[in-house]
Amino acid sequence: YVYVWHALLGYWGGLVPNAVATKNYDPKLRYPILSPVYLANMRDISMDSMGKYGIGLVDPDKISQFYDDLHGYLASQDVDGVKVDAQNILETISARLGGRVSLTRRFQQALEGSIAANFSDNSIICCMAQSTDSIYHLKQSAVSRASDDFYPKEPTTWARYVAAVAFNSILHGELVVPDWDMFYSLHDAAEFHAVARAVGGCGVYVCDKPGRHDFKILQRLVLPDGSVLRAKYPGRPSRDCLFTDPVTDGKSLLKIWNLNKCTGVIGIFNCQGNWPVPSTNKAFQMVTSSELSGQVSPACVEYLEVIGLLWTGECAVFSFKIGSLNVALKPLECDVFTVSPIKVYCEGIEFAAIGLMNMYNSGGALECV
Repeated sequence: YVYVWHALLGYWGGLVPNAVATKNYDPKLRYPILSPVYLANMRDISMDSMGKYGIGLVDPDKISQFYDDLHGYLASQDVDGVKVDAQNILETISARLGGRVSLTRRFQQALEGSIAANFSDNSIICCMAQSTDSIYHLKQSAVSRASDDFYPKEPTTWARYVAAVAFNSILHGELVVPDWDMFYSLHDAAEFHAVARAVGGCGVYVCDKPGRHDFKILQRLVLPDGSVLRAKYPGRPSRDCLFTDPVTDGKSLLKIWNLNKCTGVIGIFNCQGNWPVPSTNKAFQMVTSSELSGQVSPACVEYLEVIGLLWTGECAVFSFKIGSLNVALKPLECDVFTVSPIKVYCEGIEFAAIGLMNMYNSGGALECV
């Protein structure tokens, strides 16, 4: 599949006013107004630039025409769908345009109408759409990003990214299919992020440069026909992780659970390490041991009984890497476990299916047992 990535306003800075190609959409420069809370938490060069130079907002009365023209052209070039970024920008430029709720509703209705008219299969990934207004107006869009950007050159972000998506999915997963965004397969944190997507119940896509791939990792995620062993639900933290801080407390590991049709799956991650200080470009080093220990249990997987017909109450557990339920992980290390209910068949035969043992989510290959 080929998707094109564009912003809610066309480009991230909007459309250029008074240009021949944009005159039909009557864009006007608007200057984002950012809340003091946002500014106190972090500064972003893109938002600072928009605040200084403005952003070209399409006339709301012409936004349906704009989306239909844009998506109609992309579809004519055999593009399969779009990823629509920067959807939260509307709340910063909605003054004197009916307010953020009304403006978001108009743009989302126009966007989803254009997707339905120009693409098949509801082919849209929403991005930077975590504001309340955006979430409440996703009437047809089924996939929305639950992550920050993946910053391949900023090591302090690699681990917290995984923790953030897992915790965001507690809410997001009840409303949409959380999107974990892209990662590099040839990268110091490649396996860490690959395992996260294997248990995340999400689509898998990478932003590798052509010719720069780690096929060993990709082949553990993707089957030869291009399909993925996607778990059934959004990956979420296990119960014993809900009230810990797996990024900054220096002692806690993060466990993410999910279900397949016949098995459960648990990913365990050491997300401790560096953390950027808000509002600065500096980072402080967490006081943490080089290695943290923890335990994995079938009890970490919720609702195993749903897939456990004929279940004895016991499970077989397969570790992809370590081979033990007692885990010791250094920062940016992880493991993934397949949890298979042991079932009793005729004549007292006990059996537990594991699946494709060369895949991170081995049990995702099982349709029935």
